[in-house]
Amino acid sequence: MANAARGEVTLACGARTLTLCLTLGALAEIETALGGAVSAERRLSAVQLVAILRALLKGGGEADAAREVERLPLDPGDVARAVAAAFSAAGVGAA
Repeated sequence: MANAARGEVTLACGARTLTLCLTLGALAEIETALGGAVSAERRLSAVQLVAILRALLKGGGEADAAREVERLPLDPGDVARAVAAAFSAAGVGAA
């Protein structure tokens, strides 16, 4: 169950629901993966979106899902919306 007060959002993954959260650790991991700060204007490649998703999954306590993210049954549109929601919930804006 996601904790909205903590900035957590959910992402449907087959029969599972995953929790994403933009923690300070996740933000640092994202900035490292992207080679700089995250901005709403930045266009992301699929590889970059996966890196962001992996960091947000770790932030949400979903370490197992983060390790296997490329093999998860995820809809790309759902992923993009969940990533944007996680940034918005943290007050950062869309990725």
